[in-house]
Amino acid sequence: MSVPTDRRYGPAVLPPPRGPVSGAVLAALRRPPHDLPAGLADLLADGVGEWTGPVADRPAGVDPLTDEDRQLTLFLCYELHYRGWVGVDEDWEWQPSLLALRAAAERPFEAALRRLTGPLPAALPTGVPAALAELVAGDDGPSLARTLQREATLAQFREFVTHRSIYHLREADPHSWGLPRLGGPAKAALVEIQMDEYGNGRCDRMHAELFRMTMGRLGLDTDYAAHLDRVPAITLATNNLISLFGLHRRLRGALLGHLAALEMTSSLPNRRYGNGLRRLGLDEVATRFYDEHVEADAVHEQIAAHDLCGGLVRAEPALVGDVLFGAAAALATDRLFAAHLLDSWAAGACSLRVGAEPDGLVGAVAERGATRAPAAA
Repeated sequence: MSVPTDRRYGPAVLPPPRGPVSGAVLAALRRPPHDLPAGLADLLADGVGEWTGPVADRPAGVDPLTDEDRQLTLFLCYELHYRGWVGVDEDWEWQPSLLALRAAAERPFEAALRRLTGPLPAALPTGVPAALAELVAGDDGPSLARTLQREATLAQFREFVTHRSIYHLREADPHSWGLPRLGGPAKAALVEIQMDEYGNGRCDRMHAELFRMTMGRLGLDTDYAAHLDRVPAITLATNNLISLFGLHRRLRGALLGHLAALEMTSSLPNRRYGNGLRRLGLDEVATRFYDEHVEADAVHEQIAAHDLCGGLVRAEPALVGDVLFGAAAALATDRLFAAHLLDSWAAGACSLRVGAEPDGLVGAVAERGATRAPAAA
């Protein structure tokens, strides 16, 4: 594999393992493509958390959404379809035994998402925009945005941005998997939203680049996936579910519902994030990413509900339930993510993983061979 010298744009550096399955996958990816050891899928029958002891002594019953080993395994597999991994043969992307393992990891993950969302409201295709609005209005999750606006410390804001970097440095990419799977009004609506996400063809206005500037102002390493080892399973799960939806054509409705929920819940939180950074003394370069979303997502909200999701279910009425599931999954996993951060902070603890780099600056420098310092705050 050709490795770019500019690590801001990938591929990513392989992280340390978080259990026996991710450990076996990591060991395999460092070699040419080959069949994985038999029995790996059996280790994913129950969630095991982050377990490094003997396999026979592993506890069972950990929620797949918070299972460190499962979520990292999924992320390792999914990233092969994005920018790949440094030093990993690109033929691993379609290696049959790895795809089979991914499927074994996905089934309990999807089942856990469906349990988490619970029963969904019934709706006719014409009622989907209203049903989406009802789901959003009924979301009673903890207000992470309010805390960041009013009282979070600079260190806590840096933690939040570190978590979000896993998504925002490739923002829009997972939802773009929907483009070749759509036609007509829904496709046109998705293109309209994605054009804004990608800066209408200007690199400096791409939302991922605006977020990179925010990270730089906060003194964080801005390389792609630089903070992967620092974020816990729930953060990986909020990213993995979009890849799950995007890489399975049968879940295209859920993918669009997920995007609609993001757009419909974005404007006010982003206003609060920007105001929180201003309260902490950060400049307009640091807040530009959030300020941009206040206006853009107010427009996207209507496009996503009416033209994107409404257009899809008018053409394919059978996908109404999938659209609502995707939206509900986005809201529910974000509630878990917010609760993790707020509970950690209430306990006086860091929300990032114990044992990872303490300050997030220039992550994994030795392995990447990087010499570039992060942008100054």
